[in-house]
Amino acid sequence: MQKLLKQILTSKVYEAAIETPLEESAFLSQMLNNRVLLKREDLQPVFSFKIRGAYNRIANLSEAEKARGVITASAGNHAQGVAFSGQKLGIDTTIVMPVTTPEIKIAAVRALGASVVLFGDNYSEAAEHCAYLVTQSGKVFVPPFDDELVIAGQGTVADELLRQSAGRMDAVFVPVGGGGLIAGMATFLKALCPEVRVIGVEPADSDAMAQSLAAGRRVKLDSVGIFADGVAVREVGQLTFDLCRRHVDEIVRVDIDEICSAIKSVYQATRSIVEPAGALALAGLKKYVRGRNIAGQTLVAINSGANMNFDRLRYVAERTLIGEKQEALFAVTIPEQAGSLFRFCREVVGERNITEFNYRLSGRDSAYIFVGISINGDEQRRAFGEQLTAHGFENIDLTDNELAKTHVRYMVGGRSPNVHGERLFRFWFPERPGAMARFLASMGADWNISLFHYRTQGGDFGRVLVGLEIPPGQESQVQLFLGSLGYRYVEETGNEAYHLFL
Repeated sequence: MQKLLKQILTSKVYEAAIETPLEESAFLSQMLNNRVLLKREDLQPVFSFKIRGAYNRIANLSEAEKARGVITASAGNHAQGVAFSGQKLGIDTTIVMPVTTPEIKIAAVRALGASVVLFGDNYSEAAEHCAYLVTQSGKVFVPPFDDELVIAGQGTVADELLRQSAGRMDAVFVPVGGGGLIAGMATFLKALCPEVRVIGVEPADSDAMAQSLAAGRRVKLDSVGIFADGVAVREVGQLTFDLCRRHVDEIVRVDIDEICSAIKSVYQATRSIVEPAGALALAGLKKYVRGRNIAGQTLVAINSGANMNFDRLRYVAERTLIGEKQEALFAVTIPEQAGSLFRFCREVVGERNITEFNYRLSGRDSAYIFVGISINGDEQRRAFGEQLTAHGFENIDLTDNELAKTHVRYMVGGRSPNVHGERLFRFWFPERPGAMARFLASMGADWNISLFHYRTQGGDFGRVLVGLEIPPGQESQVQLFLGSLGYRYVEETGNEAYHLFL
């Protein structure tokens, strides 16, 4: 601890980074009934805290090491931090990025004078190629998180925080990916203000640190969620894990809807748009406060980054209402007879605002409606379902159904009588030119595609829904085939939204 504290206090980050403001949000404080402060790391020169660790690591290289140049693998903020640092120090810099990296990020790195090598469809493949280039080029590798000087650079956020708040805080919420930021901050805070709770926040589908702390050892995830790509890490660092195990109080997990809601909350508070990973801390803060009825405390959220792809804003806006518990989605069965729709709207919906309404004739006895309703909290959501039941309308709450939210709401249409033996799968494939054609080519011609849905969401990976007609006796062949594709997938054949609407 003493060594790391000294490294934090003698860090060279301010040759490149700025001391970011700690801003109280009257909007968030009133909404959450606590004093809420935002640490604005999104205001750094590269719009992310990553510049701190990257610059501190590179600035501490020997002259001989600087002459060799530096290299790293990253598709996001670490890449820009390293590129900015290399430009500032006049060091030859190479960044290995996946081919799937959005052009805006590639252009930003090149604008900082770095050479870009595009390789692989994901970070893991890019990192492997980076390791190969290190051996071939002799360049110095700059780790994204598992390095003492990188952790020390990130830890300067906590040093600023204590000075700006005079230590008057009850809890600090920190986004967690590989663990560099929270390891540095937690070590510093617990040394000087051990009463301040340090709470990490992870996406529920990228919770490598939470699982590792629970297991008492580093856990490597089979796959990670792709929405908050800035923290999409399959395995945390050994050094960061050891520090977090000693100094972090707990980890809060949040879902995509809660992250989207936090992005909106940050915008309402600051008129700035942060990336999903940048809003992670506030998402955890909101969930922590509401889940435990916290009131009257001083709480800090680290706004860690603002490198948001503009194309993602549509997806964020669509998911925000559910994340704020202001929209509920239901599947409703009504009699297929004249006046049923009118009775449903008059007797059940009443004065509520309808946010979405999808209907298609599917039979002569009954019909299925996919409906979105404006609500104000989970209590109204439950009350609407109970009211539906009381009026004789069978219903299923789809608000937490990922298939319904990502695909079904855009493609309600009913089942074709000509489809036989259909099985349904959700796939993730890298977003890159020609990706759709390559995906379809990989599907081959062994089985007929009976359903297909894709909608761009502005992320590094696309989401595709595919129905395959599987003849009897070929089920085992399907599993072998899907495993050989190399795409992450989830089977949705048993999903109730699928059976009702598709």
